[in-house]
Amino acid sequence: MKIIIAEYPESADRDLSIEREVFPEDAVLELAVYTPETEDAFIEQCRDADAILVGYVGINKRIIDGLENCKVISVQATGWNYVDWEYAREKKIAVCAIGEYCTQEVADHAIMLMLALLKGLKTYERSVQTDKQWIYNAKPGVKRIEGLKLGIAGYGKIGRAVAKRAQSFGMEILAYDPYIPDEAVREMGAEPVTMDELLEQSDVITIHMNLTGENQGMFDLQKFRKMKRSPILLNVARGGAVKEEDLVYALDHGLVSGAGLDVLSSETPDMNTCPLAGRENVIITPHSAFYSTTTEYLLYKIPAENVLRCLEGKYKEANRVVNGVGLE
Repeated sequence: MKIIIAEYPESADRDLSIEREVFPEDAVLELAVYTPETEDAFIEQCRDADAILVGYVGINKRIIDGLENCKVISVQATGWNYVDWEYAREKKIAVCAIGEYCTQEVADHAIMLMLALLKGLKTYERSVQTDKQWIYNAKPGVKRIEGLKLGIAGYGKIGRAVAKRAQSFGMEILAYDPYIPDEAVREMGAEPVTMDELLEQSDVITIHMNLTGENQGMFDLQKFRKMKRSPILLNVARGGAVKEEDLVYALDHGLVSGAGLDVLSSETPDMNTCPLAGRENVIITPHSAFYSTTTEYLLYKIPAENVLRCLEGKYKEANRVVNGVGLE
């Protein structure tokens, strides 16, 4: 049994002890480092693998074509948009993802970003620590949070967890989710709205959607121009849901008053050149919303168990097979 663990150079030295606990002692675990420049060598190392464990390395058609023995690609995340799962299905390779492991952490992170932006934390931090000033209104125009409208795009587990936390601050919850009936949304504590209504009415907009072909680049300049209340935008979901160049324009022209971003369009951004960095009304964290000691353990354990179940032919016992292979 040969298992490839695909990583970018930044995480190439990570501990593999959790995976080693899951797999049999005679299993061969190899860490394969991917960069676009070394894709050929990466493909060669993966060629005879029985399974691929992947964090955020993109598994494209060319890589899949090079897999001569692979039965499963197991994603160490809840999203799987960077794996060509449809092509993998054609090749009879199962693609697995994690059903749920970090709802509480991501919801907490979204609320943290929201509060920090609404209360002007970066401004006060600079004023006190750097400027050595003691000015209570260094951040003018701070609003009372109670009564503000929080618009949630994607009302799944994480969206609902954010809503529950926001309600404790007295916020009104608006929810856009075309896959959930309006009555069900109301039963879960939110007012169902269209996308245009969410854009027009919200003081804060938070994104909690899986990335699909339908919502790739959904938050673009056209959407930002419809935001009548110059809201704060939060994205702790997928960077591809927001067109970054359009967000830069929206921030520069007051269409959006601030942004809290745990994800960017690239998983390996150059922060020296990122046009969103260095702004007092933007908080960026390095895709860390999921992180706690609990989730770090589950992040590696569950995908490894998915590999083991699939290699044993027990696809239905895997946590989540997303492309249907083995479930027939």
